[in-house]
Amino acid sequence: MYWTLELASYLEDAPWPATRNELIDYAERTGAPLEVLENLRELPDDDSIYESMEDIWPDYPSRDEFLFEEEEE
Repeated sequence: MYWTLELASYLEDAPWPATRNELIDYAERTGAPLEVLENLRELPDDDSIYESMEDIWPDYPSRDEFLFEEEEE
């Protein structure tokens, strides 16, 4: 499974919490790239509930880690 910020962004508005199958359905309906669907299909199919992207991608950076505010002059 290989995630990037761009791929993870396709699940930003997903119906969290969700099961693997709900996330796959959401990704298909919203036209997410094939890589997103492949990553989701690699998750265990055991009715686990995923609360957020961090449950799927443990190294998912927080907004503070990849966004910063520029000071205005």
